[in-house]
Amino acid sequence: MTPQIYLRRGKEESLRRRHPWIFSGAIDHIRAEEEADIAEGAVVDAYTHTGEFIARGHYQIGSIAVRVLTFDEEEIDQAWWNRRLEIAHDVRRTLGLTDNAATTCYRLVHGEGDSLPGLVVDIYGTTAVVQCHSVGMYRARMEIAAAIRAVYGGRITAIYDKSSQTVPFKAGLNAVDGYLWGRADDASQVVVENGERFLVNWEKGQKTGFFLDQRENRELVKRYAKGRTVLNTFCYTGGFSVYALSGGAKEVCSVDSSERAVALAAENMRLNFGEGAAHTEVAADAVEYLRDIGDRYDLIILDPPAFAKHHKVLGNAMQGYKRLNARALAQIRPGGILFTFSCSQAVSKELFRTTVFSAAAIAGRKVRILHQLTQPADHPINIYHPEGEYLKGLVLYVE
Repeated sequence: MTPQIYLRRGKEESLRRRHPWIFSGAIDHIRAEEEADIAEGAVVDAYTHTGEFIARGHYQIGSIAVRVLTFDEEEIDQAWWNRRLEIAHDVRRTLGLTDNAATTCYRLVHGEGDSLPGLVVDIYGTTAVVQCHSVGMYRARMEIAAAIRAVYGGRITAIYDKSSQTVPFKAGLNAVDGYLWGRADDASQVVVENGERFLVNWEKGQKTGFFLDQRENRELVKRYAKGRTVLNTFCYTGGFSVYALSGGAKEVCSVDSSERAVALAAENMRLNFGEGAAHTEVAADAVEYLRDIGDRYDLIILDPPAFAKHHKVLGNAMQGYKRLNARALAQIRPGGILFTFSCSQAVSKELFRTTVFSAAAIAGRKVRILHQLTQPADHPINIYHPEGEYLKGLVLYVE
C-alpha cells in the first residue's frame, strides 16, 4: 500500500490551486503499513481530511513534507518518467535549443518549472548532468537516466550525476558524484552559447559546471559593451566578460574571490580571443574591490551568489545588496550602465528593486531603469509556483 498522508481541514486549498508543495504543518496524520514505508524519498499519496485523493509525490523531512509529482492517480513508473522528460524536451525543442549549433548547452529540466520538483538536468553537448535536490529524486536517478536515454537516443553519450552537494545532508545517503551511464573522455568540454565558446567542467565546476541561466542577459551585455571599460564582479568562469569583449568592449576586468575561477575566466578569454585579449583578472573579494574603483568603469556587472538562501537571513542580505549597489552606483562613470542581479529565491522582484532604489539614493545619482531581467525560458516558471522566479535583474543608466 502506498503510504497515505491526510491533511488538516482546509489545508488542501493550495493543492487545489496546483501548488506543488505540501508543508509539514498541513499534515493531520499519516497511514502506512510499515514505518519504513514512510522513509524519506518514498512516494506517498495525499488526501483531504474527508479522504479525497488530491496529489502524489515524494515524502521528505523538513518544512516541505511532500514535493508533488502529479495531481492524478497515475503510477510513477518508467513510462511516467519517459513522458515527463519527453515533455521537457519538447519545450526546449520549441525554444530552438535541442538542435542548435550556436548553443550546445541548455537546461532540460528545471524542478517545479517542469513539474519535477527537486530535479535539475543540464545538457552540455553530448553529456547530460543530473542534479537531485531531494531524496526522492536521488532514489529515482536510474529511472531518470533511462528516460534521458529514451528521449535523446544516440545524441547523448554520457549521463553524469552531480548530486553529492545538493541532496539533503541529514538524509545520510553518502551520495558520490559519478557517471550513471556512459562516460565522457574528458570532464572538460568546450560548449557553445550564442556562438561564444566556454570550457565547462561538470565534475569540478560549481552547480552543474556553468551558469546557464544568464544566457540571454549575457547577450544583452554584448549589446551595450561597445567602446566601454567593463568590470565583471563575481565573474566565476567569465561568461559576462567573454560576451563584453565580443561586443567590442575597450577592456574588461574580471574579479572573483576564487583564484580558480579567475584562472578559468582567463582561459575562456584565450579560447575566444587568443593571447592578446584586452582582459585582466583579479582574485579578490568583489565587495572589497568595489570600495575604491574610482571612475575607471562605465559598464559594471554585479552578479553575486545568493545572499539570502532563506527568509531568516533576508534582512542582512538586503543590506548586502544595498551596500554592493551603492558602491557601484557612486563610482560608475557618468553615462555608465549597471547590470545588477539577485539569484535569491527569497528576494522578490519588488524587494530587489526597492533595495537598488535605496542604493541609488545613497549614491546620489540620477538613475533610469532600461531593462528588468529574469531567467531564460529553459528555466521555466510553473504558473502555480511563482516562487520559481528566482533570478531578478535590472539594467540601469546612470547619469
